[in-house]
Amino acid sequence: MTEVLPEAREAYRRREWRRAEELFTAAEGLAELDADDLHAFADASWWLGHIDESLGVSSRAYRRYIDEHHPRPAAMEALNLAYYLALRGDVSAASGWLGRAVRLLAHETDCPEQAFLVYARDVEFALDGPDLDSVLAAAQAVIEAGVRHDEPTLVALGLTGRGRGLIRQGKVAAGMAALDEAMTSSLRDGLSPDWVGNVYCNLMSACYEVADVRRAREWTEAAVQWVDSFSAAVLFAGICRVHRSQVLQSSGAWEEAEVEALRVCTDVEHMAVGTAAEAHYQVGDLRRLRGDFAGAHEAYSRSHELGRDPQPGLALLHLAEGRVEAAASSIRSALIAETLNRPVRARLCAAQVEIALAADDVDTACKADAELTEIASAYGSSGLLALAFFVHGLVALKDGGAAEALPILRDACRRWRELDAPYECARVRAVLAQVYDELGDTDAAEAERRVAEATFVRLGAVLDTRALSIRKGGAALPDGLTAREAEVLGLAARGKSNRQIATSLVLSEKTVARHLSNIFTKINVSSRTEAAAYAFQHRLIR
Repeated sequence: MTEVLPEAREAYRRREWRRAEELFTAAEGLAELDADDLHAFADASWWLGHIDESLGVSSRAYRRYIDEHHPRPAAMEALNLAYYLALRGDVSAASGWLGRAVRLLAHETDCPEQAFLVYARDVEFALDGPDLDSVLAAAQAVIEAGVRHDEPTLVALGLTGRGRGLIRQGKVAAGMAALDEAMTSSLRDGLSPDWVGNVYCNLMSACYEVADVRRAREWTEAAVQWVDSFSAAVLFAGICRVHRSQVLQSSGAWEEAEVEALRVCTDVEHMAVGTAAEAHYQVGDLRRLRGDFAGAHEAYSRSHELGRDPQPGLALLHLAEGRVEAAASSIRSALIAETLNRPVRARLCAAQVEIALAADDVDTACKADAELTEIASAYGSSGLLALAFFVHGLVALKDGGAAEALPILRDACRRWRELDAPYECARVRAVLAQVYDELGDTDAAEAERRVAEATFVRLGAVLDTRALSIRKGGAALPDGLTAREAEVLGLAARGKSNRQIATSLVLSEKTVARHLSNIFTKINVSSRTEAAAYAFQHRLIR
């Protein structure tokens, strides 16, 4: 015992979690551990992903602090248990432990533990509520307590709360500056790893909210380097990995992004439900973009089971399958449900524009476009602005024509290119090719189409590649369809009657009927509904 316990404490101090857990286990077999050692034992087990063991030892540490009449460290142990259980998805149990922390600190004078409680209860757990002014006031109180008690962790947490609150109010530059400061001090000042993880998760959530692609890349690289500096950190490695997957997707490394996200689904689902839910959603998006509809449905469903709203990905999946009405209903419900988080609404609005245009519902598309433009302008984020310009260009093309859409889409393409977002840039180029064709500039159209096609092929964006080939004219249509048959099928899939198709293509209704008969035979369907689903799945909709 004389040698083992000091070695265990040193291993814990060095963040050698596996060795610390082994040594604490050995030490406990020799004599009873005190409360501080039990806390360290539980923490090491948590980082290794041994959740049940960690919760059990942490509960014993709490009881030991109570028995020894140390209410302040007991309150911190209760607060830790509340966080651990909340991450795991045990909300009721987490609430119970939070209540114990509140009770233990009710009669304490000004102390750091009270500020940690304020951060948890009045900042982080209140961030999704309607009263952001109170959140910001609480965050400022945490910062002041950190300065007063010379506690850098509290200062970093207070800055984190301030940053998230300001961003939710639309003050993105000031909010991001606070988050940058919090993350810098977290990595520099030797904060406890669990609190560094808290700051990093909040920072990355903010980056995702406002589509700050460049900042997300920079901080994810720094976080990965930091976590590699100590061994066997299962939880933080998983958190880093899901954000790294998002960064890889935005950078165009889709295969690697899916591998990273799938590892998270396996590694941390039992210990961090929110992180696992985000990873499953990430897998769903990647599979949808690559044309794996069954796999995307499975991933979105699991994400939903774990508590993550699978929108807008699920609505866009319905659209890709040709279920336009289902897609429209799905995205409309998502927008009704989300009333507070404007950056989240921005992504939903972007999806609604795409879906509404596919349904020829220009009024809905214009309304969603206007809201997205207003949000992007208010927040000023480079990613949101690029998305808003692209969507506005789509609406302008439908509502005003190629000449009106051209400058808007060119600006969107420039913005995505500056963000090094190859897929988004290629999507804009594909639409620009169509615009140039309509304006009669065939050289410019071919140049845009060539770059877009090369990007889609490299990424494995099967549906986008197929759609581009069809628009290019006569290339690689599925199941032996001719260009005219693809044109007829596309109009039929959008709900046009035989007479409307005939009028649109300057054909007789008899010719349209013959084309549809040949189409049904070639693609092996027996109804217009099945034919519409086929058209959307193979991107034959113009």
